[in-house]
Amino acid sequence: MSSSSLNNNPQLSNYLKLKSEIIQETQLYETALLLKNENCRSKFLLHSTPTEKICLFFHGFTANPEQFLPIGEAFFKAGYNVLIPLLPGHGMAGNWDKDNPPPLPETKEAYQQFGIKWLQIAQGLGEKVILGGLSGGSTLAAWLALERAVQIHKNLIFAPYLSGSNPLVDLVVENLDIYFKWKTAPGCVSFGYGGFVMPALRVFLDMGEDILEQAKICYSAPMFIISSESDRAVGKHEHQELFHAVIQHQPKSWYYCFERELDIQHNMMTEAEGNKHADLVISLAKAYIESDLTWIEFKQMCDRLQPGDLNTVIHQLHIHNS
Repeated sequence: MSSSSLNNNPQLSNYLKLKSEIIQETQLYETALLLKNENCRSKFLLHSTPTEKICLFFHGFTANPEQFLPIGEAFFKAGYNVLIPLLPGHGMAGNWDKDNPPPLPETKEAYQQFGIKWLQIAQGLGEKVILGGLSGGSTLAAWLALERAVQIHKNLIFAPYLSGSNPLVDLVVENLDIYFKWKTAPGCVSFGYGGFVMPALRVFLDMGEDILEQAKICYSAPMFIISSESDRAVGKHEHQELFHAVIQHQPKSWYYCFERELDIQHNMMTEAEGNKHADLVISLAKAYIESDLTWIEFKQMCDRLQPGDLNTVIHQLHIHNS
């Protein structure tokens, strides 16, 4: 594109300048961090011209941006700009173990300031910001949905860590500073660190408690909270509690829980992490973002269809929006 064309279109010129600055500055910053590998770098899927909607995705606790590439690419192909930044303290090279744990933040402010910064960046690259995240990343997204409600178009809250699936585990997270090592199922990959010390996870438990209290009294950006009956890591009941609080102030929020028969575990974003139905997760997320249905309208539509037939629900949503 010629310089004269850019001069005649200041909006495009500003967009291209901002896009270049964000990519260059992030690359320089992450090069200085000495990351584990290239997969740990922030991912930018940005079109050559401004888009109406931009997705800002936060990967899971101890993971890295590669975890959100499949859904990011799906939204990019649909015409969205996509940002998947590397969370603070994540993705760094090192021989991490219980004697030398990875340098994960142990204050919620570190994540909250990071989230606000990237929300401001996203606002410069698209007119409507869609937030999303998994586990700790979706806890951060839910916090922003309450803290910056008017700045966010919609939120995709995948399996947020608001509490553990077992009260005994919560007691361990709250009171013990032990090192925990992840167990990865055979044939699956792990995007990130192999373990962590409990104070690093405690940050999200504390943030989750704040979110559940604030949701009762505060207006929120629309949320789609997604759970799974097969998730052994987080508490489904807290997801429902959050939804019931949010829906009182925000009627365009939805909740969905995948049935146990699908065997969708906590790391639900990719097939590589063990979810054979990752495409279903992505399709449902896109259907919500592209829909204008309230929760009551969505539920009425689901009730009219065959129970458990999620593909039919998604198909009907696309018909509704066409």
